[in-house]
Amino acid sequence: MKIGIASHCTIDSIVLDDLQYDVPGGPACYCAFTAKNLKFDVELYTKYGHDFPLSQELENFKILTEQPISEKKTTRFKILLDGSSRRLFIEEKCQNIDFVDNYTDGLIISPVFDEISLDTFSKFKNNSDFIMLDPQGFLRRKTKDNEIFLENPAIDLSGISVIKTNYDEIQTLTGEVGDDAMKLLQHRGIENVILTDKQEISLLVKDKIYSINLPNLRLYDTTGIGDIFCSTFCCTMLKEKDFLWALCFAGGAAQAAIENKKFGLEKIPQKALIENNGSYFYNMVKFRTI
Repeated sequence: MKIGIASHCTIDSIVLDDLQYDVPGGPACYCAFTAKNLKFDVELYTKYGHDFPLSQELENFKILTEQPISEKKTTRFKILLDGSSRRLFIEEKCQNIDFVDNYTDGLIISPVFDEISLDTFSKFKNNSDFIMLDPQGFLRRKTKDNEIFLENPAIDLSGISVIKTNYDEIQTLTGEVGDDAMKLLQHRGIENVILTDKQEISLLVKDKIYSINLPNLRLYDTTGIGDIFCSTFCCTMLKEKDFLWALCFAGGAAQAAIENKKFGLEKIPQKALIENNGSYFYNMVKFRTI
């Protein structure tokens, strides 16, 4: 099976405990390499500059890209980490991603900062019957000091199979929080709504919310955890056609990525560990009717 991913590759300058680590990443990489670990073919729609260090690795892993290299520098963020909270600054922005008309079994759309126009987004939604959206890059704006803040865009969410948001993003999109916010997104045409709120992960399907809780672990580098979650959820849904297994495997992938306490792309877990954790979560799922 083949999964498509539309997002910028990035170079992230991560500051933790007064030390800075410069690592390649972005949803393009985290989602792509996770999908490859899950034995999926990957079609990547992205742009990066000549300064991006993983061009050869993408080729070696047979992650297909179409004319990804730009004369502009790779999108770069500075990320100041403090436990589960972070401050985000954009330092470079590569050129926008062009639409590629190529059908895939599933498609993850996960912009990081304004690299996918709303017109391109509308076209991409026709590239697959299963569309997973992480809307973060549509919501992000920058201050005069280049610090990122969130703002509600006029975005058409119809045709989306599943959306993954955190507490701040869903409040920005809907003006509400919790169950009310999830129901509002569902009413806007989204089939399944995922809300991550610290350790709790909730999934709204029809009139029920299913929840799992990640263990209370000391957080290290959390960059890319959401992307690993999204990729695992999408791949599992495509393979198993079961939203509960998808939720549990995705939670298992996030847990494994947190537990290994590695930086950057090294935190992406292997398939066996994702499955082991997912089986545990499957027996721990809670649900309620709303």
